[in-house]
Amino acid sequence: MIKFNVYNGGVKLYFGLNTINNASKYLTGFKKLLIVTGKKSAKISGALDDILKILDEKGIEYSIYNEIRPNPVTDNVRGLVEKYKAEEAKGFIAIGGGSIIDAVKAARAVISGGGDIVEYLEGKRPIPVNQPFLLAINLTHGTGTEIDRYAVVTIPETKEKIGFAPGYPTVSIDDPRYTVTLPRNQTIYTSIDAFAHAVESATSVYASPYTYLLAAEAVKYIVAYLPRALKNPSDIEARYWLLYASMIAGISIDHGVTHLGHGLEHILSGYNPDLPHGAGLAILYKGLMRYFYELNPEVMCKILKPLDPTLRPRKEDAEKAQEAYNLFLESIGYKETLSTYGFDEDIIRELVKNFYELPKMKKYHLLSPRIPSMEEIYKIMSSLI
Repeated sequence: MIKFNVYNGGVKLYFGLNTINNASKYLTGFKKLLIVTGKKSAKISGALDDILKILDEKGIEYSIYNEIRPNPVTDNVRGLVEKYKAEEAKGFIAIGGGSIIDAVKAARAVISGGGDIVEYLEGKRPIPVNQPFLLAINLTHGTGTEIDRYAVVTIPETKEKIGFAPGYPTVSIDDPRYTVTLPRNQTIYTSIDAFAHAVESATSVYASPYTYLLAAEAVKYIVAYLPRALKNPSDIEARYWLLYASMIAGISIDHGVTHLGHGLEHILSGYNPDLPHGAGLAILYKGLMRYFYELNPEVMCKILKPLDPTLRPRKEDAEKAQEAYNLFLESIGYKETLSTYGFDEDIIRELVKNFYELPKMKKYHLLSPRIPSMEEIYKIMSSLI
């Protein structure tokens, strides 16, 4: 399992076992840093102890903030900004998955540019160029946020979950050791999130031969190694390749973006923040895969060959591609539906209407080569209840 470095946008990423040791040279000269974690994951994974050892050796002061919720909301970002200023910190260390790293990315923009997080989510303030230092220590194989420029924050008052581009971490660590403690459900959710990044970045209006290549590689490793990780959570080789797939799928959306699937999922988890992002995507794809296949059968055929080698690059095989994906979820024991998270037909109809009418959702329409009709989407999503 080779160690290597990746450069993308403004971030340098260290990938492989024990790459946390590379963080030391980037921390020289700091007097105080704010460490942002989840409630338990940073400690359980071992990442927190590893970074604290480095900070103690270098004599760097630190405070720990662990008040970020899954699917972070605007108040989480505001609280993080207040904590950073109160502690007079000079940079961040984010230890976690998408929720933790996204919240810190959002907070950095506010710290540097002033104002309120909502102004950035609504595009009313420009993203500042110069932002505080951020070391991102990634604990999941899903979001790709450690290598891309995006973050997602929910506005609870309007139930809007909004993606924006506050910028890249300064340096990131992808060490598969920190992912072996992921619970079974999070192992599935995060891996399917990466799968969705691959599919959407290869079928958007910004798709290219580069995103086709990254997407095909990501799906190949997810299909091969997710069952292994579920069978044996300590299988470090499986975790290595799932983390690799997630990382390159993150690069892929940095270049090819996401579209319909993520737009619909943001509507769902904006309404119910207890819906994990990857779970929402996993469920939606049980009805949307045929749509993605129809957008570009030639590309999707290559990407989904690991699911079904008999797929042909024809629109007529879209239903077959859908069946292959659904059978894969069955094979790993994933059975959740929209009703698992409290959605019913009335709620779905309201949310589908929001997807087509809310101004902030229009960007997802523009990023897809084709958007199904409102009734088509309602039919698909109501079948997933």
